[in-house]
Amino acid sequence: MTMSATKIEPEATARVGVAIVEDVGDIRGGLAALIDGTDGYCCLGAWGSMEEALHRIRSPLPDVVLVDIGLPGMTGIEGIRILRERYPDLAMLVLSVYDDDRRIFDALCAGATGYLLKKTPPAKLLESIVDAAKGGAPMSPAIARKVIRIFREIRPPERPEYGLTPHEQRILGLLAEGHHYKTAAAKLGVTFHAVSFHLRNIYRKLHVQSKSEAVAKALREHLLD
Repeated sequence: MTMSATKIEPEATARVGVAIVEDVGDIRGGLAALIDGTDGYCCLGAWGSMEEALHRIRSPLPDVVLVDIGLPGMTGIEGIRILRERYPDLAMLVLSVYDDDRRIFDALCAGATGYLLKKTPPAKLLESIVDAAKGGAPMSPAIARKVIRIFREIRPPERPEYGLTPHEQRILGLLAEGHHYKTAAAKLGVTFHAVSFHLRNIYRKLHVQSKSEAVAKALREHLLD
């Protein structure tokens, strides 16, 4: 991935704080330079292992963590799972060369917010970082197609019943499509606060603590069929 500064601005009022977990020094440095060299973004840390990231990431948290999953020592997927337990609302965006079904499935189930391939153009990467920071679930097109196929093919022996109302299922379905709170509210013609209220009920019924966990569970257990 060739990194170069660009003029994309995510918001006029605030910068998006990004942390990086990537073991290849040239890629890590390139990502940090891209982020710091772009108006509206700042790199808050760049580490070569998940062990170091787990030690360094603490409040105040970055808006988004870019995570490679093929790391030495602890894998990115293991680290994502730990970070999700510690910080349920932290946005973690996988950036990997791997596009096999198992790693994609495991990363999303562990709590990844989205999944991008390293060949993603810099401008698209920056857009995806903003999307993830706003509550979206960005994915490379090839990954999105795989995710749809994976979750269609994997069928649990029985479909659990969680007592979700049709309205709650529709909200959950919009989140699974990549919407964040504001766009889901606009789609449904309700307020942001109404969506937040229903999401609290969804989390309670599914026994999860975050949007990404709720979406992963819904897809894994086919609650949206």
